[in-house]
Amino acid sequence: MLVVKVSCKLSEGRIVSVLLTTVSVALSTFLGTGWKEAGVARWRPHLIGPRELNIVPTPVKIKLIDMLSEAGLPVIEATSFVSPKWVPQMADHAEVLKGIQKFPGINYPVLTPNFKGFQAAVAAGAKEVAIFGAASELFTKKNINCSIDESLQRFDEILKAARAASISVRGYVSCVLGCPYEGKISPAKVAEVTKKLYSMGCYEISLGDTIGVGTPGAMKDMLSAVLHEVPVAALAVHCHDTYGQALANTLTALQMGVSVVDSSVAGLGGCPYAQGASGNLATEDLVYMLTGLGIQTGVNLQKLLEAGAFICQALNRRTNSKVAQATCKL
Repeated sequence: MLVVKVSCKLSEGRIVSVLLTTVSVALSTFLGTGWKEAGVARWRPHLIGPRELNIVPTPVKIKLIDMLSEAGLPVIEATSFVSPKWVPQMADHAEVLKGIQKFPGINYPVLTPNFKGFQAAVAAGAKEVAIFGAASELFTKKNINCSIDESLQRFDEILKAARAASISVRGYVSCVLGCPYEGKISPAKVAEVTKKLYSMGCYEISLGDTIGVGTPGAMKDMLSAVLHEVPVAALAVHCHDTYGQALANTLTALQMGVSVVDSSVAGLGGCPYAQGASGNLATEDLVYMLTGLGIQTGVNLQKLLEAGAFICQALNRRTNSKVAQATCKL
């Protein structure tokens, strides 16, 4: 039986306002005739969605992360070291990182949008960090207030310091299939930014359909361009489900060899700059699909459902997971 290990993380952009759980799962490669070679999974709880303005209490965040650890997620991105001025909901990042149970064999990376955040994360004991950019100039300007080239210069400072401290760095590229300001994004531009992040030292780059407008055809075209520049083992996909295409887009990526997929517990999430944009592919639904394909993820689905129910109750929100709706009636 093929086995897929699964890991998990928590992160958010600088204007993020509520605690959500995003999970990235590493999968085996689907070649049409079966699954080849088990991969390493990654699950990421995310802080996204400015429409959620409530501040989640620190104990709730800590309990959620602990529940995800208990569900069998070997990597959990615990928090984000952003400025409390911009994201007061994340002012407790150090308390969260120090307060969670450190399960043996589980890594707890954090998001660091700039060098100051990186320094604070290292001081708090972080062993892995993540940085984020975009393939759209206008989106980059709106999100982190600089150009793509300027963002790469900022990242270079973090990557150099991370190498000196033996800290791993993961990169994120937003708007790979469309931008709320520029519209369609050229696959060549996505490939260019992804190649630069990989060349600079990111061990893995997650390609995000941030506003959820992509289709399997667009996913295939984009990945084809990126795969000419970056090895498939260093890529992940991050699909929002605005148009109901996240699961189909994810399967397309898997068929092309990608082995890491970002998803979110209960399908929570959103995009600050695209009205109506929904959350990521629900983790519960992804795990259900993988099980149907004969893939062992190493995740306890029942415990995962319980974690989704917990955070939905804390947020007073209905789950977006079809599997959770069918089994838990939330």
